[in-house]
Amino acid sequence: GTGPAIFFLYKEGLSGGRSTAVVLTAIFLDEMFFIVSVPIVYFVFGHKIFPPDSLNYTAILSAFYIGYLVIFVYTLFLAYALFINPQMFKSFISWVFLFPILVRWRMRARKSANQLIQTSKIIREKPFSYWAKSMLATILSWIGRYWVVNFLLLAFVAEKYSLSEHLLILGRQLSMWIILLVSPTPGGSGVAEYIFADFLGDFISNESWYIPLALFWRLISYYPYLIIGAILLPIWLRRVFTNKYKEVD
Repeated sequence: GTGPAIFFLYKEGLSGGRSTAVVLTAIFLDEMFFIVSVPIVYFVFGHKIFPPDSLNYTAILSAFYIGYLVIFVYTLFLAYALFINPQMFKSFISWVFLFPILVRWRMRARKSANQLIQTSKIIREKPFSYWAKSMLATILSWIGRYWVVNFLLLAFVAEKYSLSEHLLILGRQLSMWIILLVSPTPGGSGVAEYIFADFLGDFISNESWYIPLALFWRLISYYPYLIIGAILLPIWLRRVFTNKYKEVD
């Protein structure tokens, strides 16, 4: 969703470079949450954060380690481009837009890259309190998203869970999400529902509840965004491009 997010902010009046910087910074904070939290839950629970009885245990471990490595390298690239050497990002953009199919937009891309460099400088000068509040908001946002499963289990499953089990459920979701982040389908559609029982089946005594709970989980935490987007996006596009044509007239 990086490209569309930048486009939406750009059409709402932010410059191309500023839009890119804002979106990349938000992504950086999200990825930092995973990079830090996953080792913490692994340190606390060890291999329990993976489904021990899964028939796909080896494949799950491989997907997890590959996914974590991809996220780690991607986050290092973002940190380097945003905070250390944004000039490198400009050079990369300039090289990409040398391709014949893209060369007509090269000057506009270089302008956006220059704006990104200026915005990067502003971001680097933000005080510690700014980053502390941003990181806290990121942590609360992701944990709130994961608690959906905990509350679903409390609502539909008769067992009583200890605090340790609730934290392990959270840890299982973290490891599961690492796999979903590198899933080939948008938002992990299909993959998430498939591996839900693998990762959380230990906490659901009745197997007949696997599929309904997986669907409830996605209906609460994912599919509403698709439905709302399908409704609002055409309205937003009509407003944005209608205003553009009025300005031209």
